[in-house]
Amino acid sequence: MKMDNGKGGSRKGDPVRAHVLVVDDSGFARRTLRQILERAGHTVDEVKGGMEALERYALKRPDVVLLDMIMEDMSGMEVLTRLRELDRNARVIVATADAQTATKAEAKAAGALGMIPKPFQKEQVLQTVEKVAGGGAGWN
Repeated sequence: MKMDNGKGGSRKGDPVRAHVLVVDDSGFARRTLRQILERAGHTVDEVKGGMEALERYALKRPDVVLLDMIMEDMSGMEVLTRLRELDRNARVIVATADAQTATKAEAKAAGALGMIPKPFQKEQVLQTVEKVAGGGAGWN
């Protein structure tokens, strides 16, 4: 995990700076998350589909994956399952407008470490990403 204080190293108490892969078929959602995350000092890669996410993850090994649950080419749950098969330590946060208890439980059982509801709220996005990047879980 890359923890950086912006000066080439990390210090206790400094915010976590993570490499985040944003996976969402909505260009608006990707742009919104990129803007929130980059302004807070995170590095962002973005892709619009499941297969592309799996390929990018294998190449870049980001610290955190922000994963939309409903995409055209592959469901978010399938992407989550495949990511965890590829790397059982993959740190995945699901992003969804479906905040039902069953969806949350299914994502948690599949290995997701947190959930961010849509529409995105800046503070919630940043808190969840920083908790998960720092080794914790971001469940509300």
